[in-house]
Amino acid sequence: MSNLRKKLISKNDSCKSIWFMRQAGRYLPEFREIRKKNKDFIELCLNSELSSQITLQPIKRFDLDSAIIFSDILMTPYALGQEVKFIKDKGPKISEFNIESFLDKNEKGFTQKLNPVYKAIEKTRNNLEKNKSLIAFIGAPWTLLVYMLNMKNSKSVIDIKRLEKEKDKIKIIIKNLINFLCIHIRNQIDAGADVIQIFDSWAGLIPKEKIKDYCYYPNAKIIEFCKKEKIPNICFPKGINEKYEEFNQIVKPDGINIDYQIDPAWAKKKLKNVVIQGGLDPKILLKSDKEMFQEATKYIQTFKASPYIFNLGHGLLPETDPDRVKKLIKFYRDN
Repeated sequence: MSNLRKKLISKNDSCKSIWFMRQAGRYLPEFREIRKKNKDFIELCLNSELSSQITLQPIKRFDLDSAIIFSDILMTPYALGQEVKFIKDKGPKISEFNIESFLDKNEKGFTQKLNPVYKAIEKTRNNLEKNKSLIAFIGAPWTLLVYMLNMKNSKSVIDIKRLEKEKDKIKIIIKNLINFLCIHIRNQIDAGADVIQIFDSWAGLIPKEKIKDYCYYPNAKIIEFCKKEKIPNICFPKGINEKYEEFNQIVKPDGINIDYQIDPAWAKKKLKNVVIQGGLDPKILLKSDKEMFQEATKYIQTFKASPYIFNLGHGLLPETDPDRVKKLIKFYRDN
């Protein structure tokens, strides 16, 4: 019963399940071959044939239990009218946010712009073994907001004054984002995905007095929608440390991905009524076999009798050797 969807529904099931965040991407030579010929990242995400092909690359290579669609969380602001470019060695650059234009967007136009993503999911589902899950994803409202309003002063510092100054505007943006994100979830599920992961990658930047408003409540609204629609879900509020416990109590997701700063023993003790996923530091795959297996054993032993999905505490790094991934998968399945 390695299917992730079944695992998330049957929380007393402790069968083995393994996949990796960013398993379809830069560390694979077969992906780099495609990327070399397709310089525009957004256009690549909108190429249904290639997106599906990329999604299936790690499945063909490693026989993982789940595929995660090759796309990006910034496809949402793209579909809502912002220009999105990925600058080499610098990351994404998004055009200036215009609230009038944003509020003028409707479901039909949003869905049409993302139709190639849904076609890629459909193609992938048709070419994926039935016992394997197909994971789709969204960015959480806060994380998308950080990009859309260009709110970071540096990699780890947020413009807190702006949060207060523009709080009414931000409240309206978040409310509308939740609506469109739920549409995006529904469309991805209808296309053939069977699990949704919600990435709140910049949750750790939220001031502690604002975390309920910007992290817990928006995620909870989306999870409420998923539960109403019976859509298995995983939340990843990266960087919130011990607030994972409160997040889990308020949001109540089916699954929660822990980051590599979270002690797995603490997670097992504190995170109740949820399937735990991940935690392993992706940097460990750059170290020796002994170090990698030792660290993996910590997670395997801690969650041995619990519903747990083996994964990372962040995405696979571009410099990761695919052979190391293969070794880690074999080690996990043998133990």
